[in-house]
Amino acid sequence: MIGSLLVANRGEIARRIIRTARRLGVRTIAVHSDVDAGLPFVAEADDAVLLGPANPALSYRNAEAILAAAKSTGADAIHPGYGFLSENADFARTVEANGLIWVGPGADAITAMGDKINARNLMASAGVPVAPGSTDPAHDADAAADEAGRIGYPVMVKAAAGGGGMGMAAAVDEAALRSEYEKVRGFAERTFGDGSVLLERFFPSVRHVEVQILGLADGRVVALGERECSVQRRNQKLVEESPSPASMLTADRRAALLAAAVRAGEAVGYRNAGTVECLLDPATGDFFFLEMNTRLQVEHPVTEAVFGLDLVEEQLRVASGLAPTFGPKSLASTGHAIEMRVNAEDPKRFLPGPGAITSWVEPSGEGVRVDAGYGPGTTVTPNYDSLMAKVIVHGATRAEAIERARAAVAAFEIAGPKVNLPFFAELLDNAEFLSGDYDTAIVSRMRSPSPASPPSPSPSPSPRS
Repeated sequence: MIGSLLVANRGEIARRIIRTARRLGVRTIAVHSDVDAGLPFVAEADDAVLLGPANPALSYRNAEAILAAAKSTGADAIHPGYGFLSENADFARTVEANGLIWVGPGADAITAMGDKINARNLMASAGVPVAPGSTDPAHDADAAADEAGRIGYPVMVKAAAGGGGMGMAAAVDEAALRSEYEKVRGFAERTFGDGSVLLERFFPSVRHVEVQILGLADGRVVALGERECSVQRRNQKLVEESPSPASMLTADRRAALLAAAVRAGEAVGYRNAGTVECLLDPATGDFFFLEMNTRLQVEHPVTEAVFGLDLVEEQLRVASGLAPTFGPKSLASTGHAIEMRVNAEDPKRFLPGPGAITSWVEPSGEGVRVDAGYGPGTTVTPNYDSLMAKVIVHGATRAEAIERARAAVAAFEIAGPKVNLPFFAELLDNAEFLSGDYDTAIVSRMRSPSPASPPSPSPSPSPRS
């Protein structure tokens, strides 16, 4: 097992990684910006290094400063968490070139999946279903219009280098396409440094389902069930559950979905934890590859809850060349789990609402887990993602999990910043959500009596998916 681990991230995910590492007897090193010095993850690590000011480019995305911290503290390995440098292939290569262990997939896999067009083509060649769409970038609006005519409207215009729900817009006709193409290309150039654009068939009614995969040290790839991720705002997830309650996801379709995810991992020689994200068409039950996230996901705790695993421990074991704690052939999911992302944002319009936390009381009880990055006396600043904590509940059935979720939301008390807990209380009494037959437009329907408008490129700085 790795002896010492530097966690190149912040907030709840840094704290969560540190918790597992310490349980395993692994020395932990936190790195932080100046505004994060008082957060729990810094105090809970065995050592901590100041990276720089709040600006992520000068702290959490500062590869040189992170590597210097690893060397000065004698770290053996770096865990990138999610967001920031977690899917940066150049950083992964540099970490290994400096004699450190990278707790994640290899740089080649990150590169292969980092470009959505390349990923689509690779998945298609591996026999993974992909939605009708581009095989090459649309270099200008005329090329995009020609491609849309071939695919058929409506289409989704997407930044090829995008992620986390950013850089996406739907177009219902050519006029809208030309307008959205220019917006997406400009947004992609500013945000990702790459203005490449692709087009895919847009499904006005669709479910977002993903599969957790784990590439083992011996080369095998296993699937750890699926997660339903269709409760979203601005193409970014708010609630996840496992298994998916989608009625069209029959036993045969579920088996096909998991098998396709394994083929996707095998196609790139995947090692460590990753997620294969798919769209599920409610009308037909067909699923299509969307993208692969080459890192640990925000919503990994729901998979941990139903499988009884610690995915961070499994990550560390793979990175150390060790066998998993489980027998891949004996994996079994038990019960139902739901995760709610508690954000510092207005519960109606979902606009960020940072501020000092004057009171913080977490829920507890059977089947309730809280992964928190903040606590009383800390401050949510506007410099980073608004995620404050995650509430994860597990029950023998979906109905029991929902009841535990209601109780946990009611018991979670946060004063100071704006918080979206009232939204979860509303969702957990929503008839459409309770039925299990909902899609990615459920939040829009909850917030507006009129049909949801097509999504626009998100200006959010969030690196999370």
